[in-house]
Amino acid sequence: MAGPPSTMVPLGTVLLAFRLHDVISESAVSDSDFAGAPGLLVMFICNHCPFVKHLRKGLADFARDYQKRGLAVVAIASNDTAAYPQDGPDGMREEARD
Repeated sequence: MAGPPSTMVPLGTVLLAFRLHDVISESAVSDSDFAGAPGLLVMFICNHCPFVKHLRKGLADFARDYQKRGLAVVAIASNDTAAYPQDGPDGMREEARD
């Protein structure tokens, strides 16, 4: 079964400047935090997504393994928390604990 075409940006694309609130550590995270990393994986995820639910253990294992090798990993929840409250800060903290 064919899936939707990928909208992934090309590898090697220069990271745009950003500053976001990390609901897990309760601190700010910015692009400069990853300046020394040989690479950065940015994932846009949400707690209610069936694909994320299916891959969550594999994503966590991958992130733990490759962070040991120097890869920086950021997961951004960009959903509308009014429509999907489980994707809000409390839900993300619970997901990180799990």
